[in-house]
Amino acid sequence: MKQLLVFAITLIMMIGSNSCNAAQGKKEQAVKAVTTEKVAVYYFHFTRRCITCNAVEAESKKAIEGLYPELIKKGKITFSSINLDEESSKPIANQLGIEGQCLLIINGEAKIDLTSQGFMYARSNPGKLKAEIRKVIDPLIKK
Repeated sequence: MKQLLVFAITLIMMIGSNSCNAAQGKKEQAVKAVTTEKVAVYYFHFTRRCITCNAVEAESKKAIEGLYPELIKKGKITFSSINLDEESSKPIANQLGIEGQCLLIINGEAKIDLTSQGFMYARSNPGKLKAEIRKVIDPLIKK
């Protein structure tokens, strides 16, 4: 009986971790020469989320707000959390080719996927996630 309980818990944990890693297989796109003055940060998620999914959103938003408060006020950087289960999210998800949870930074034609870094660092090392976000956004805003 004890072995069955351990097996069931392990199985549930494995299924839960796979659902959060759905978008991690996507490759990052290099920042292209065509950029605009506006940087949009999107966190796409589903209604049901694990602790790590919630942490990716919270830590990413906190990093953006902490690093670029003046640019947020000017509307040059935005952060949006988009629930993929809501019908209103379908147009932006289709436009960007989003199928699962992901953390994206968009600037003109450039689409940088930080999903892997988000899931890797949001809970264990938020400072590292903040540094990764800065590493991507700084070159986009310093033209």
